[in-house]
Amino acid sequence: MTSDKIPDWAANAAAAILQAVLKKDPFTFYHCCRVGQAARKLGIALGLPEYELALLEYSGLFHDIGKIGLPDYILLKPDRLNECEIEQMKNHAQMSVDIIRPLTKHPFFRHLIPGIRYHHERFNGQGYPMGLIGEKIPFIARALAIVDSVDAMMHARPYRLAQNWDYAKNELIVYSGTQFDPQLVEVYLDAVKKGLFDTQQSSDEVVIPTILKSA
Repeated sequence: MTSDKIPDWAANAAAAILQAVLKKDPFTFYHCCRVGQAARKLGIALGLPEYELALLEYSGLFHDIGKIGLPDYILLKPDRLNECEIEQMKNHAQMSVDIIRPLTKHPFFRHLIPGIRYHHERFNGQGYPMGLIGEKIPFIARALAIVDSVDAMMHARPYRLAQNWDYAKNELIVYSGTQFDPQLVEVYLDAVKKGLFDTQQSSDEVVIPTILKSA
C-alpha cells in the first residue's frame, strides 16, 4: 500500500493518449478500455484499496498503446503474423512505456511501468521481454496477463473468430501455473461465478471508463 495520490490531471492525460490510439487503431483503443475495466474489477475481487485499483485500471488502459508505433502492415494484417513480424510486435510493451515516460515524474505514472512492461511475461518464465518467473513478475503484470488474454480470446481478430467464455475459462485452467498466476486465476474464476465479470460474447463496443468521460 502507498500513500501516493492520483494526480488530478491523470484522467486528462489518459484521455489525450487514448484519443491518439482511437484515431490510429479503434480495435486497440476498445481493447485497452476493456482491459482497464477488467483489471479494476479483478482488483475489487482482491479487496484492494482505491490507489491500487487505479494503478490496475490505468496500467490496463495503457498496456497496448505502443501498438500505434507499429507499421500498419503488422498492426492491421488480416492474417497471422510471421516470425519476423511477431518479434516486431513484441516491442509494443516497451513502446507503451516510452509513450507514458514523460508523465513518470509523478509517482503514480511511474508505478504503472512494471505492469505495462511485463504484461506478456509468463508464470513459468517463458514469456517476454525478460523471462521473469513466478512472483518475480510484478503483481499488476500478472493480473493484466489474465484479463488481457480473456479479452483477446473473446473478441474477434482479422484472422480468427471470437471464442466463447467456456473456451476462455478452459484456457485459464489449462495454463494456470504456466502462463498465468494460479492464485489470481482462482480469484478471477471465483469473481466470474459471483457475477463480477460479464462473460457474454460482445461486439467491440465498450462503455467508456468514467475516468475518460470526465476528462
